[in-house]
Amino acid sequence: MIVKDLDEKNCLEELRDMYNVFREEYKLPEFSELNELFDIEDVDIESEFLLRRIRRVISEKIAGYLRFIEIILNPSNAPMFFFKLVKKLDKEDMGALGEIYDVLGGFEIEVAGLDLSYSESREADFIKKVFNVFDSEIRERLLKIVERLGNGDGVKKRESNGSYFG
Repeated sequence: MIVKDLDEKNCLEELRDMYNVFREEYKLPEFSELNELFDIEDVDIESEFLLRRIRRVISEKIAGYLRFIEIILNPSNAPMFFFKLVKKLDKEDMGALGEIYDVLGGFEIEVAGLDLSYSESREADFIKKVFNVFDSEIRERLLKIVERLGNGDGVKKRESNGSYFG
């Protein structure tokens, strides 16, 4: 077990070293910051296209957030659990989710283009862009809404007038 831990540490250090070469060349975010937001430590370093692999890990995370927001904005086929959650949100929350959804959806379109035509510099530009937008515009807004969904902010769910929701 100790050997495995050492191997994992060595792989992480190797990934960090490889990433830092690209970071310097393309002015990418610090490894630890990008890893904190998008779990890039899970990237397989056995690749000729490391930035593409990192971008794909980031894209998977974005796709997960996109699906989560989509279920809340359009819960028609969602599990019943989500209907109770949606009742906790007000129009402002739903508007914010719509704006976030549009931004994340735009990223998904860019991902399709990057998958179709590889360019190391475009991969780097995408990583920088997503990191900056997510870190400065999306993370805090989404976190507040998630806390509200779990009643983490102490807000009571909206009262229902007894009508059917859906």
